[in-house]
Amino acid sequence: MKIRIIAILSLLAGSFALASCIDDEATNEVILANDKAAIKTYLDTTSIINVKELHDAASGLSIIWQETAPSDTIETFYVGDSVVVNYTGKFLSDQVFETTIESVAKANDIYNSNFKYQPVKFMLGGVIYGFQYAISQMEIGEKVTVFVPSEYAYGRSSDGPGGPNTPLIFELELLEVIPIKREP
Repeated sequence: MKIRIIAILSLLAGSFALASCIDDEATNEVILANDKAAIKTYLDTTSIINVKELHDAASGLSIIWQETAPSDTIETFYVGDSVVVNYTGKFLSDQVFETTIESVAKANDIYNSNFKYQPVKFMLGGVIYGFQYAISQMEIGEKVTVFVPSEYAYGRSSDGPGGPNTPLIFELELLEVIPIKREP
């Protein structure tokens, strides 16, 4: 009996030692590959108005423009600048989890009468990377749909919508850029 207990304890200790050696980078690569595959499946099976697109193969971020801005409205902006945006956040199931647009909230049964539905203003650098990256590729007046692998959304955090390792979709409309004061 003593030998069995020692064998079982040794097996458990070995299992814990092996589990602690799992490479986080390899795990992240697997999660990213799964997210890329899920996004590709979504894009292959869903029709989206497309006038321009950008796909970053390394990160898995994909941006599809529904409306582009005239070339005379191009404005450069930087981390630290503020932007004003309307957006809708969704899962790959098309379930809306958040929006700044009242009609979208009502249509998706997430309306909250205590929430003030209006465009949001935020500083670049203060939001998830995928959202920020998409905004940095846009011009004022453009509308895009961005597909964000979980690594560039909330990652392994359970604080994000949908829990850990959840790829997200954002429909964005860039309304305004408010530059920070710069030295001349």
